Amino acid sequence: MRMKRVQNARPSGTTKTMRPGLTPEAREGQLISLAVDLAEKQLREGTASAQVITHYLKLGSTKERIEKEILECQKELIAAKTEMIQSGKDLKELYKNAIEAMYHYSGNKDVDDDKNLF
Repeated sequence: MRMKRVQNARPSGTTKTMRPGLTPEAREGQLISLAVDLAEKQLREGTASAQVITHYLKLGSTKERIEKEILECQKELIAAKTEMIQSGKDLKELYKNAIEAMYHYSGNKDVDDDKNLF
């Protein structure tokens, strides 16, 4: 005899529970999402606290947008500096290899014999 599948009945007002994130970052993302959803609900219903309202007003301000742009530019600057340092290391290695090659072509057998080369 086959039994029919019955969907789990949930009392009204309850929400679907989600599985906790597998990493701390995923869990943090879930909690942030829940907090934003709750803040949105409170704002729509007119029950949001002054702190919640002020928080979202600040997010929409010109100052906040400018600060975000500044942080983005600083992030790009750090990435460019990191790339420049790495390319400097690569260039140093290229020069070292070129000097070693010229040293070998000049008839010297071993670069390590000359300690003052580098």
